[in-house]
Amino acid sequence: MSLKVDHELNAEGLYCPEPVMLLHNKIRDMAVGDAVKVIATDPSTERDIPKFCRFLGHTLLETKREGRFFYYWIQKNALQPV
Repeated sequence: MSLKVDHELNAEGLYCPEPVMLLHNKIRDMAVGDAVKVIATDPSTERDIPKFCRFLGHTLLETKREGRFFYYWIQKNALQPV
């Protein structure tokens, strides 16, 4: 994977809702345009992380699964006015 990563979040061994809660906190502290790589083992992240990105307007750049690990690359976007 050759995506530029500015941050990494290891949520290995954590279960719903903890991975998404940690992701929310991490993204809040990132600059617009930064990317984070998330490493998780909870299968519910396959549903929760894409929904999180759609709901908050961030870009899910890539996803990958290797064995029990789920990887997500997410770029922080500016919040869009409603």
